[in-house]
Amino acid sequence: MPESYGKRQRQDVKSRKAAAREERRVARAKRDADRAAGLVEAGTPIEAADPAVLGLPDDEVETRDRPASDAPA
Repeated sequence: MPESYGKRQRQDVKSRKAAAREERRVARAKRDADRAAGLVEAGTPIEAADPAVLGLPDDEVETRDRPASDAPA
């Protein structure tokens, strides 16, 4: 049975979605203010890919990052 079946369930879903929208709006406004103040660089934050966080072994990362001309034959 879907979550939004009855009237009360629909109201609950609407209120949860409205709260989530408001949280995103507040976070976005804070980021915009931080960017205007120069605390955060403009644009999308891009993090470096850490192989340990991705669960890749170190030797696999080295062979993947190596140019094709250096790859073993």
